[in-house]
Amino acid sequence: MEPTSQSLNEEQRRTANYHPSIWDPTAILSFTTSYTYELYATQLEDLKQKVMKLLASTKDTTALLKLIDSMKRLGVAYHFQEQIQQAFNQLNSDLNLVSNDLSTVALHFRLLREDCYPITADVLEKFKGEDGRFMGSLCEDVEGLLRLNEASFMAIQGEKILEEAKAFSSENLKNVIAKLEKVEAKQVQRSLEVPLYWRMERIEARNFIDSYAMDDSNSSVLLELAKLDYNLIQSVYQQELKQLAEWWRELDFKEKLSFSRDRLMEIYFWATGLSFEPQYAKCRICSTKYACLATVVDDIYDIYGSLEELECFTKAVIRWDVKAVQELPGYMRVMFSGILDFTNELAQQTLKDHGLDVLPYIKEQWAILCRAYITEARWFYGGQTPTFDEYIKNAWISTGSLGGLRWREGKYRKQCTVT
Repeated sequence: MEPTSQSLNEEQRRTANYHPSIWDPTAILSFTTSYTYELYATQLEDLKQKVMKLLASTKDTTALLKLIDSMKRLGVAYHFQEQIQQAFNQLNSDLNLVSNDLSTVALHFRLLREDCYPITADVLEKFKGEDGRFMGSLCEDVEGLLRLNEASFMAIQGEKILEEAKAFSSENLKNVIAKLEKVEAKQVQRSLEVPLYWRMERIEARNFIDSYAMDDSNSSVLLELAKLDYNLIQSVYQQELKQLAEWWRELDFKEKLSFSRDRLMEIYFWATGLSFEPQYAKCRICSTKYACLATVVDDIYDIYGSLEELECFTKAVIRWDVKAVQELPGYMRVMFSGILDFTNELAQQTLKDHGLDVLPYIKEQWAILCRAYITEARWFYGGQTPTFDEYIKNAWISTGSLGGLRWREGKYRKQCTVT
């Protein structure tokens, strides 16, 4: 189709033929669970106290590191941030606590580096031979290799030893995987495909609960807490999804803006990856609403709107001119109405909760996003191919990342409560 700057008839408009959502809103609204914080509050607190005592009584360095690692991977570490911080402070201040065991040293390095402690990768130098390479005697140490591989993904630019650690551990894990028992081989294969540092915390928690249950050295009380906490957080997610599904249904974009993507569930899933803890309910809801709206705005600029319409829409958003919106095509009025309602809701809630007037800043973020979108539309309609630098300078905004980070920054300034 040849681009034009004039408004288009329905038959002339482009379409991306997006597949419809596989999630029926009635299915989302039917989600149910027997787990609620009201019913399980006492049991949850009792288990937390027992795990807290377990953490305080674990004095052996290796055992303490493994316990904290398990708590993180099981998704319950957020309950014990203060206690874990105290343990890390001690481990960071006395490096002599760390043994000469590769598994322990690599785990110690990864945990502290993850928590932004200024630990140097030079702690791994002791595992190199006189030739400057990692010692061949480590090739059969599967646990050590696995932990070394996980640690290597915490590298910052220029840390050659971690690049070497990644190459060494990956090669030897691939060589030994065929000799391992099925469960251990699966664990190694998964780490090689998706390193621990890249995994989504909730998915890792669900998978690790099963793995931890099969570990003969596990803590039964920690496992029980992990299972209960996982189910309780799932109950929070279900309620949030029901609230969001109702909001999305009322917008009725499926009918009014049928050319656009309906990705509520996928976007909410993304939001749980950004902040999974139950106290950040408002953050997840806000992030999901913003991303859903921004996705539809993106479809308007990329697929449906003519350049003339898009120029007018951009000006209306930048000026936040409700009167000018009335001159826009119907589908754009629907879109602006959705943006307006969300923006006012967020601004009013923030003013109520924190006494901050964020309305001008939210408006500014929408304007920044639409400026980036119209830049790309002008490139398309003008038949222009931007340089790599031009594209990147605009794309880091047009992906919606800047706005998403702004929403999260604002919501994280004070902890949100579960509602």
